[in-house]
Amino acid sequence: MPAPFQFDNTYARDLPGFYARWQPAAVPAPDLLFFNHDLAAELGLDPDVLDGPEGAAIFAGNQVPDGAEPLAQAYAGHQFGGFSPQLGDGRALLLGEVVDRFGRRRDLMLKGSGRTPFSRRGDGKAAVGPMLREVLIGEAMSALGIPTTRALAVAATGEPVYRERTLPGAVLTRVADSHLRVGTFEYFSARRDTERVQQLAEYAIARHDPDLAGTDDRYLGLLRRVAQRQAALVARWMNVGFIHGVLNTDNVVISGETIDYGPCAFLEAYDPDAVFSSIDHGGRYAYGNQPPVTRWNLARLAETLLPLIAGQDTEAAVSRAVGQATEVIDAFPAWYAAELLTGQRAKLGLRGGDDASDRALAEDWLTLLQEHRVDFTLAWRRLADAADGNEAPLRALFPFPQAPDAWLARWRSCAESEGRSAADWRERAQHMRRVNPVVIPRNHRVEEALAAASEHGDLGPFQRLLAALQHPYDERPEQAAYHEPARAEVTACYRTFCGT
Repeated sequence: MPAPFQFDNTYARDLPGFYARWQPAAVPAPDLLFFNHDLAAELGLDPDVLDGPEGAAIFAGNQVPDGAEPLAQAYAGHQFGGFSPQLGDGRALLLGEVVDRFGRRRDLMLKGSGRTPFSRRGDGKAAVGPMLREVLIGEAMSALGIPTTRALAVAATGEPVYRERTLPGAVLTRVADSHLRVGTFEYFSARRDTERVQQLAEYAIARHDPDLAGTDDRYLGLLRRVAQRQAALVARWMNVGFIHGVLNTDNVVISGETIDYGPCAFLEAYDPDAVFSSIDHGGRYAYGNQPPVTRWNLARLAETLLPLIAGQDTEAAVSRAVGQATEVIDAFPAWYAAELLTGQRAKLGLRGGDDASDRALAEDWLTLLQEHRVDFTLAWRRLADAADGNEAPLRALFPFPQAPDAWLARWRSCAESEGRSAADWRERAQHMRRVNPVVIPRNHRVEEALAAASEHGDLGPFQRLLAALQHPYDERPEQAAYHEPARAEVTACYRTFCGT
C-alpha cells in the first residue's frame, strides 16, 4: 500500500536552526470528528485510507506518517503592540509539506499536539470547541473566496483539557500555503542575525514569489508583494464583515492567507468599532481598525528587511532603503482602498465609473447601515433583491421603510449612468447575489454548534451549519435559520476567546 502522504519538506531541509525537531504527544483514544474529503482530494490524498482508524491515529498525533519531519517553528511577535522576542509553536507541529494536484506546496500542521520547547507555561493541548471553530470559519472563508488556511481533520483525543473548566481534548490538522509569519522574520531580526533573515527571505521568495528570485531588488519586491497580498486580504475581510480579533504580527503570514481563527467573529449590525474578543480591551483590533493595524504590522516586517534592502551598511544605503521601504508602507492605504472599492462595486452591482463617486456611494451606504443598526450581511443581500425589483425585503431591515429612499435613488442613478438599460437590472441582481452571501458564520449559530459538540458529543448542529456555510450564496428556505442575526441583546454581550 502506498504511503498516505508524499512529503517533500523544504522548511526542514533548507532552514536548519529555524525550528526544534519534536514529536507529538500520544493520546489515549483517537477518534475522527471531522475529515475534509474535498481538501484531501485537492491534496492528492486517499480518503479511504485516512477517513478511519489510521487517519484518526495520524491526525491525533499517535502515528507519525512516513516522510513526516515534525518540528516546532521559531518566531517572535508584536502582541497588542508589545514585542515578545520568543513565541514559537507552543502547541503546534509542522508535520511536513505536500505538493497538491495543482502544483502548490502546502504545509500540514498539527495544532493541539502537546508541549514543545516553545510552550512556556502552556500544556500544548487544544479543546474540541476551538478546533471545530477553525473548521467552520476556515471553510466559510474558503467558500467566500477569501484566502485562508483550512482544516483537513479534527481528531478527539479522549483526554480532558483543563481551562476555566474541563473540556474534551482535540487536535486540528491545518493546511496552509506556508506558516511563514511576520513574526518569523522578527525572531531573527531581534537577535541581529541578518544572515538568517536573508536566508528566510530567500526561502520566502522561492516559495511564494519565485519570479523575484535573483533580481537586484528582490527584498524590496518581497515587501511590496506581501503588502499587496495583505491589502487584498483585508479588503475582502471588510467586505464580508469579518473581524480577526487578534491581528498580532505572529498571526500575519507572508502568503496572504487568513490564519489562526481564535477570537474571530462576524459583524451583524454594522459598526466600525465592533470588538468581540475578550482580550482586546482597548479595541486595537476592532473591525474598522484592521486596515491601519495591518499597515503597522507591515512596517514591522519592513524593519526586519531594511539591512537586506540596503545591501550595504553605509549611511547612504540605509537612508535609501528606509525611503524605499517607507514608500511601500505608505502605498498600502491606496492599494487597500482600490481592493476595497473593487469589491464594493461588485456588491453594489456597478461596473465601475468615477472612483470618487462610487466610493462616496459605498461609504454613504455604510453610514446609512450604521445609523439605523442594520445587519451588514442581509443589507447587501437584500440590495440584490432591490436590483431585481423587490425593495420590500431591504426596507424591512430598517426601522423606517423610507429610510433608504434618498440613497436608493442615488444608487439607481449611478447604475443607470453606466449606460445599461433598465432591462439589465435582473442580470445585475444575479451578479450581486454571486458576491453578496446570505449565509455567514453567525456568531450565535457557531456557538450553538460548538456547545452541542463539546458538551454533549452531538455533531449534528456542527455538520448542518458546515453544510450551509459551504454554499454561502445559496438562499434555501430550509436554511432560513442560518440567515438571520441574533437578537440585539445577544450580540451586545457576545464575546469570543482565543481558545488556548
